[in-house]
Amino acid sequence: MTFCIGIKINDGLIGIADTRITTGSERITARKITLHQNGNHSMFLTTSGLRAARDKALTYFDEIMGSGEHNFDRLYKAVNAFGEQIRRVSEEDGKWLANSGLDVNLHTLVGGQFEKDSEHKLYMIYPQGNWVEVSRGSPYFVIGESRYGKPLLDRVLGYESSMEEALKSGYLAFDATRASASDVDFPLDVVVYRRDSYKMIEHRYETGDLRELTTWWHQNIVQAFRDAPDGWAQIVLDKLGRCQPETI
Repeated sequence: MTFCIGIKINDGLIGIADTRITTGSERITARKITLHQNGNHSMFLTTSGLRAARDKALTYFDEIMGSGEHNFDRLYKAVNAFGEQIRRVSEEDGKWLANSGLDVNLHTLVGGQFEKDSEHKLYMIYPQGNWVEVSRGSPYFVIGESRYGKPLLDRVLGYESSMEEALKSGYLAFDATRASASDVDFPLDVVVYRRDSYKMIEHRYETGDLRELTTWWHQNIVQAFRDAPDGWAQIVLDKLGRCQPETI
């Protein structure tokens, strides 16, 4: 499993991905975010799913991007092109994978801005090659292990959130996932993009870099739980206290 999140807010984009790859009993660290930057063309791409399918689709896509034969002036055109490569891999390898009980379960997040885009964009591509664009009402997509971080994101993240708030909520969603899923872990790759800048910044965080925030968050969650009002629980517990155990 993996954890990848793309966030679109008014001020820009954030992409976060863990780097753990689990194959049977083997665990390795591998990059899951790819950047493409050239002039007024900036995008990041991150995936979850079968690693072999991801590598093959990305190789085909890199060849297209480097050929100069396609002039992608809007991000959705590049998204369409990557969707076509997913379908190509499915056609080439699908039946062979099925014989082994596998499928091309590739989910992809693509965020960025090209020269004719009126604003920065964020898309999620499904394994069938079709896609959806993020909406202001729910300004993020999570692929891979999405269960644990979603409650936090839905409560604290909005389209008008600052870059700092979006980055912090994305990390804490990863932290919640890491605490409950053994196959999601550091190092953590982060990409940030400020709207209309056409320049993406990338950074890798190790466990120690975020230990202070992780410890602070854990301690405050535990304390908030202990301080939460419990009068409602006492009502039923008082009834339990009035019950006398049966005499045998």
